[in-house]
Amino acid sequence: MGEGVDPTQMCQRLVDKVAQSRQLMAMTDPDLLVLFEDWFEELEEEIISLASEHDPLSPLKLAEKTGLSLRGATFLLSKMRREGKL
Repeated sequence: MGEGVDPTQMCQRLVDKVAQSRQLMAMTDPDLLVLFEDWFEELEEEIISLASEHDPLSPLKLAEKTGLSLRGATFLLSKMRREGKL
């Protein structure tokens, strides 16, 4: 992307922070939180679709397909499996 902010990396850092602490929820601007939740729902839908194409869906494959970090992909797959979404 050149200079400036990479939105994928920015969102990944936000996902990591939410996973580490619920305190972020209390400090997040409500408008920003709505945007994040919408993005997160779309990401989960994409992951479900990818999982149907690549069974089993590995963290590495998810990272490659979505641009997430390996750490973020691992977290999301684990979270979605715990919640019964995968």
